[in-house]
Amino acid sequence: MSENNNTKRTILFFDGNCGLCNRSVKFVLRKEKNSDLIFSPLQSEFAKRTLAPFNLDGKTDSMVLLEHGKVYLRSSAALRVTKYLKGLWPGMLAFLIVPPFIRNFIYDYIAKNRITWFGSADYCEMMTPELKKRFLE
Repeated sequence: MSENNNTKRTILFFDGNCGLCNRSVKFVLRKEKNSDLIFSPLQSEFAKRTLAPFNLDGKTDSMVLLEHGKVYLRSSAALRVTKYLKGLWPGMLAFLIVPPFIRNFIYDYIAKNRITWFGSADYCEMMTPELKKRFLE
């Protein structure tokens, strides 16, 4: 699949060195309705090339969702991912009505402490041959 086709898909960019981010990706993989999402660590060259046109200037330190050509950051990215999950998780989308400054205050507090609380990790540890094709590097 060409890189151009990949950028038209829904891509969840995550901090490949963060224990919480890696656990979150594993959670999404277990709870997905379909295999609609693809993943890429923010540290990858693919992520740098793909996100460069959006001029995010350092706002990409934990989670970024690229969906239908639009980028969502922080709490907006996390909440929008829930629509791809089974069960009641899509109900979390209701929290999008909460003003972003409130949602992002909470998100930023967790993001600031995520390495201390959850440690660091190597995203490669979650790879199996079948999952590897869903990760872009």
